[in-house]
Amino acid sequence: MGLQTLTELFDKIASEAQQREQDRVLPHEQIRWLRDAGIGRLRLRTEDGGTGASLPELFGVVIDLAAADSNVAHILRAHFGFVEEHLHNPDPAARRRWLGLVAEGNIVGNAVSEQNSRAVGRKAGTTHLDTVLTPDGTGGFRLNGVKFYSTGTLFSDWVNVHAVDPDGASFRVTVPVTRAGISVEDDWDGFGQRLTGTGTTRFEGVYVQADEAQRIEARDVETPPTYFGGFYQLYLQALTAGVLAAVQSDAVALTRRRERNFSHASHPVPSEDPQVLQVVGEIASNAFAARAIVLTAAQALQEASDSATNGVFDPDAAYRAQLAAAQAKVAVDRFSYATAARLLDVGGASATQVLYGHDRHWRNIRTISTHNPTFLKATAVGSLLVNGTPPPQNGFF
Repeated sequence: MGLQTLTELFDKIASEAQQREQDRVLPHEQIRWLRDAGIGRLRLRTEDGGTGASLPELFGVVIDLAAADSNVAHILRAHFGFVEEHLHNPDPAARRRWLGLVAEGNIVGNAVSEQNSRAVGRKAGTTHLDTVLTPDGTGGFRLNGVKFYSTGTLFSDWVNVHAVDPDGASFRVTVPVTRAGISVEDDWDGFGQRLTGTGTTRFEGVYVQADEAQRIEARDVETPPTYFGGFYQLYLQALTAGVLAAVQSDAVALTRRRERNFSHASHPVPSEDPQVLQVVGEIASNAFAARAIVLTAAQALQEASDSATNGVFDPDAAYRAQLAAAQAKVAVDRFSYATAARLLDVGGASATQVLYGHDRHWRNIRTISTHNPTFLKATAVGSLLVNGTPPPQNGFF
């Protein structure tokens, strides 16, 4: 799979992205194209059937895909995170099994979060879930529970589930989506990222083989840090950077197709109006900045990945990666909302017509950003720099 192949495929995906959103057509076909092109194997070593892409290269691809359709790029977040974690799985047999599954072309979704009353982002390995994995007396398990925010699972072959056993110990379970007792619902009704399948997944007496369940050890301040939380969070900023690239493209197209301007404007032709051109230039500059910020942070993640020894990372490298991802979040969020909104400053009332879908960019960016509050990220960054307080050891860092 070459970059030229991906570029052509992304152009094809982009061509009907607005129409899919307008008609609420889920991108099953587009995910099949990407699966067939081998995008899910990007991070695997070439000798393992992959491309051997670095993290900056992967995030560059994610940005470009999000520019084509941020829904499609978002769908693959859980898959790439699954791959990243198993690249450093200290259990050789488990690593071979799950990366082998990816090498075969399978896409992995997620069923981690729940809509319960407990704190969001509790420490991994602690009891905060209602989904229960119960031994069945034959060496296997039965899985029961309801998940929400299951982004990507509706389009996936396998699903990665977080659950607890009757004693409260945490487990990661990976099973085929088609297994009896699993139902995936298209009930996501957020105002942005509407086609990501970020809805309900139900598990009713689902059989789980012993080797499909892995114990997750509790994390605390003494646990060696990883960059995995930073990976998942930076992925969201890559989506935002991609949306801003789409905003730039739409701003240019809108300016070029406008045939008239306001009578009191600086120039009768919008494409020659210095004020309109200024807005386009500012949008393009912010899109450039977002991409640069994400790729710079991705390099910090790469350095953390390179520091691994049997699944354990150099603490300083891991903390630098967490810090870089957090700072990227704070920085990009500060200008992304306004940049998406400024697209309408390039045009008149006609720019608000539904057929153009210009409003989707702001809706998508704002929805993406709600995964973790910007002000809490900024607070954690400041506390680390001023007081030396390590970032919270949860999935948000």
